[in-house]
Parts: sequence; C-alpha cells; structure tokens
Amino acid sequence: MSLQKLKILFLLFRITFSVSTFTFGGGYIAIPMMRKYFVNELELISEQDLMDMAAIAQSTPGAIAVNIAVLVGYRIAGLAGAIISCVGTVLPPIVIISVISMFYQAFRDNHIISAILKGMEAGVAAVIVDLVIDMGQVILKEKNFLLTMMPPLVFVASFIFNINVLFIIPSCAVLCVIQTYIKSKTGGTFD
Repeated sequence: MSLQKLKILFLLFRITFSVSTFTFGGGYIAIPMMRKYFVNELELISEQDLMDMAAIAQSTPGAIAVNIAVLVGYRIAGLAGAIISCVGTVLPPIVIISVISMFYQAFRDNHIISAILKGMEAGVAAVIVDLVIDMGQVILKEKNFLLTMMPPLVFVASFIFNINVLFIIPSCAVLCVIQTYIKSKTGGTFD
C-alpha cells in the first residue's frame, strides 16, 4: 500500500472518529460536519455527492452516521476507506457507552449532567434545522418541480389527512422512479 493511500486512510479515520466523538443527536448532525471537512475544506467530494450519499444513508438499514461514513469512505478510498470510516465512526460511541454503563448510577442522578444534556438538545435541534434548510436549497437549485412539491405535500398528507407513512414513502419512491424513467427517455428535459 502506498504512502499516499495510507495518509488518506488515516485522514478518513481521524475525521470520522472526531465527527462521531463530537456530534450528538444522531446521523443528521454528522452530515454538516462531513460537509465541513470533506466538501468545504478538503474538496474530496462535491456537495451534490454528499447529498446523494445522505439520501442513500437514510434509506438503508442502520445508523445514518455509520452509513454515510461508509459511503464517503468508499467514494474516497474504496473498500479500505469504507472499513476505516466505519471503524472510526463506531469506535467513539462504543467507548462512550462503555464508560457510561460503568458509572450509570452516578450519571443518572447527576443534575449537572442532566442539565448539560438538556442544553445539548437545543443545539441539536438548531443543527437539524440548518441541515434541512441546506438540503432544501439544494433541491430548489435543481429546479425539479416534483422534488420541490414533495415535502409540503407529504407534510399535508401526513399531518392533515393522517395518511400512514407506510403508504407515503413507497408512493414518493414510485413517483421519483417514474420521473427518472421519463427523464431518461426524453433526454432529461422533463420537469
């Protein structure tokens, strides 16, 4: 293995390890951090690639943070990158949960830790709102009528008409597949 490949693998491990260590609130919080490192600073992947990987990570089984780390690692360094990114993402939660389980009683009864975790909830909510705005802007830039109208229509269907999510998700998937099929047949001119 070349020195350049080793440097990239170490970089993947370091970034995914730090993102996993310092992000609280789930996979949606990891996406802006990965954008910061892999898209903005290192320019190893494009914004559109990251959004595509985020969509795939959401639709596959497992934790979103692990899924997106594996996809990014694979895109940058192949199978070795996927494995290293997976290990870098999974290791911090395992260590943190192990430590917390040893001191569970002390953590459960500590009012300071409870207050810190409550404060972190507000920060997590703010980061998720920021991510939703960023992803919405990417969709609007695409000027795709179906993707632009889908979120508000899904909200109305679910919130107002109480249509079950098990019907909404496959319906949206079918609509997107149909649109992609039509675009491929018409040369991409259908919006």
